[in-house]
Formats: sequence, structure tokens, C-alpha cells
Amino acid sequence: MKKILIIAAASLAMASCGLYNKYERPDNVNTSGLIRDVVVERDTLPINTDTNFGQLPWREVFTDPQLQHLIATALENNTDLRNAALNVKMMEDMLKVAKLAFLPSVAFAPQGTISRVMTDGASTSKTYQLPIAASWNVDLFGNILSQKRSAQTQLLATKDYQVAVQTNIICGVANLYYTLMMLDEQLAILTDMENLTKETWDMMKLQMQLGRARSTSVQSAESSYYQVQAQAVDLRRQIREMENSMSLLLNEAGHQIARGKLYDQSLPQKFSAGVGIQLLTNRADVHAAEMKLAQCFYDVETARSRFYPNITVTGTAAFTNNLGQIVNPGKWLLSALGSLTQPIFQHGQIVAGLKVAKAQQEQAFNTWQNTILKAGNEVSNALLAYNSADEKSKLEQKQVEVLTQNVEDTRQLYTSKGSSYLEVIQAQSSLLNARISKVQDDFTKMQAVVNLYQALGGGSK
Repeated sequence: MKKILIIAAASLAMASCGLYNKYERPDNVNTSGLIRDVVVERDTLPINTDTNFGQLPWREVFTDPQLQHLIATALENNTDLRNAALNVKMMEDMLKVAKLAFLPSVAFAPQGTISRVMTDGASTSKTYQLPIAASWNVDLFGNILSQKRSAQTQLLATKDYQVAVQTNIICGVANLYYTLMMLDEQLAILTDMENLTKETWDMMKLQMQLGRARSTSVQSAESSYYQVQAQAVDLRRQIREMENSMSLLLNEAGHQIARGKLYDQSLPQKFSAGVGIQLLTNRADVHAAEMKLAQCFYDVETARSRFYPNITVTGTAAFTNNLGQIVNPGKWLLSALGSLTQPIFQHGQIVAGLKVAKAQQEQAFNTWQNTILKAGNEVSNALLAYNSADEKSKLEQKQVEVLTQNVEDTRQLYTSKGSSYLEVIQAQSSLLNARISKVQDDFTKMQAVVNLYQALGGGSK
């Protein structure tokens, strides 16, 4: 035993450099210039760590009461989120197992024997043994410790996945909600245009009766009326499909979704500069990728520890009535054993295991770096989408005002033979397209806010 301890101490001294290391974030990860400026082509936005839109609780971002109810229902009922919570529980149990590995394993295996010698004076012999055996793996070289730390990082990564699922659900419900309101608004526009095209059709039928219009103009007006009706049918189908998608997120059968109006919504409106990103700490997927890197770091430590001796201490205590020739009374048997196993030749398995662990650590670093760049890209795209849609919406508002007046003027001119029926139909068609486009771009602004919130890791609180 004394020799074993001397060998262990010498091995520990030689291996002290590189054992029991804790993960530290690498300083060579690229986080500069993550977000491009939406105005200046070559500039990037500064990182503002004082305030972060993504850190706001979702109820402060999405203030519509009906939307809040839908999000709360989805967070309570969604199957993916429930499964993510179960994954966290499983990883917590696995971590408990890793922590218990530091303790000795104990086994109790009672034995008893009854024997009878068939002679003239037949006698029965009864013996018993109540042994308790304990075995303890002395973790001098960090094998168990690194496995425990690896399990801890796996647990953190699993919790990150749960947060990422929660964020996706919150933003998914919000996007579907705003999509439904956008489709409602477009359907209302088509309903107005349906009435307008019906009036034009009736007007042209009257003009034909008075001999002021041809049948072709009436046919064109009628065709325009049916075209608008067909578009409305398509929108109603899309609305029903979006309601079914929303119901699925709520883990419910398809049903009608109560909602407000698009232009009654209130969302943040200025994101031109100084957006605080804190992508390394706030986005669950970025943090999960780093936890995967940390796990690989500890896996390397585990693989390295396999080069060193494995020291095991075993003790046995047994109460028995069969000690030599003594049948009774009972006696205690005590024994202790220390063993040391030093790997010498393992067919290259230990060396290969270390090389594989190091390669996996490099892969995890590359994945983490790429996740950071993707996060910055998503923020940049959301900002660009918001500003572009905002600029287009302002221009389309002016276009709608001009085309509204143009429709009125061409209708009056047609009744006085100052314009053709084609001009009237064209003016109505242009107005319809402009109004539909404006609603689409206003929705894109709202969607960009949701996407920006998600890209900044929102919804974790």
C-alpha cells in the first residue's frame, strides 16, 4: 500500500500541469463588426451593453392582451416546450449520477448454508455470512471530476435549448398573430374594392343602356369584379390556414383565433443605431454552442486522465459464524485492499481517444464562432427589413393618396366621356395593389420587430 501511494504521488507531481483545469472562454473568437449599419454601407453598429431590447420581458414587447393570452397558452401547452423541460430533468438526474461517482460503491450480499451429514448420528450444520463490500475509485487525476464538469455543461446546454424553444414559441405566436391581422386588413381592402368594382360594373351597364358604352367595357368591368372576389376567396383560405397553424402552436385543435386590428398594435419603432446585442450572454443558442465547447474541453481532460494510473481502494466487512472450525459464536471478518492500474499498451485506444476529443473541441469552437456570426447576421437582416419596410410604407402612403384621387377623377371623367373604361379599371387595379402592398410592408415592419427581438435572444424572461 505504501508503494502504491508513493507511485500515485509521483504520478500526480508529473501530471500536475494540465490536471483539474476549468474551462475559460477563448479570447480568439471574432465578435467585431457583427452588425452592419442600415444606412452607411461600410459601417457597423456599436455594441451597447447598457440596454438590450432582447432582454425585455415579452409582455413589455407584446402588449396586446389577446396576443399575451395566446402566448401564455402556448407556453403552458406546447409539446416541444414540455419535452424540453423533460430533457432538463433528465440531465439533472444524469448530473446527480456524475456527482455520486465521487462516493464509494457499497454492496450487501448475505449468504447462508444448511448442510446435513447422513450418519447414524445425523447432524445439521448452519452457517451464515453477512458481507458488506465497498469500493472507492480515488480520483487523483481528475477523471471523475472532468466527467462531472462535462455533465454540468450538458445540463446548461439543455437549459439553453429550453430557452431557445420558449423564444421560438413566443415569436412564432406573435408572427402568426400579426400575419392574421395583416390578412384581415387585406381582406377588408378587397371588400371595399369589391363594392367599388361592382359600382363601376353597374355604372357601365347603365352607360351601355344609354348608348354611351360598348359591351366590351361592361365585360371588362364584370371581369374585374370577379377577379377581386377570387382574391378574397384566396385570402379567406390563407386566414383559415394561419388559424390552424396558430392552434397547433397552442397544442389545440384548429379553431378561430380572436384578435385585434393591425393598426391598433403598439411596438417599438426606432432601431436605427446603438442596438445592444450582448449576443454572447443573451442568445440561448450562442450560449449553448459555448457550453458544447466547454463540454468538449472537459472531454479532452477526461481523455488525458486515462493516461494516468487508476487507483482503487476496496474494503470488506463480514459478520459470520464460520471462522475456521468455529461454528458459533459469530465473528467479524475485516479486509482492505488497494490496487493501482497503470495503462501501458491499450492498442492505441487511449491516444486515439485524446486525438478525437481534441478534434471535437476544434469542431465545437468552429460551430460556436459560426453561431455568433449567424446571430449578428440575423440582427442585421431584421434591422434592414424594418428600415426598408418603413421607407416603402411612407412612399406607398403617398401613392395610395394619389391613386385614390385618380380613381375618383377617372370615374367622373368616364361619365362625361373624358376617359375610357380601361382607364377606370386600371386606376382601380393600381389602387388595390398599392393598398395591399402598403399593408404588406406595414406587416413586414412588425415582423421585423419580432425577428429582431428573437435575434437578440428575447423571450427568456
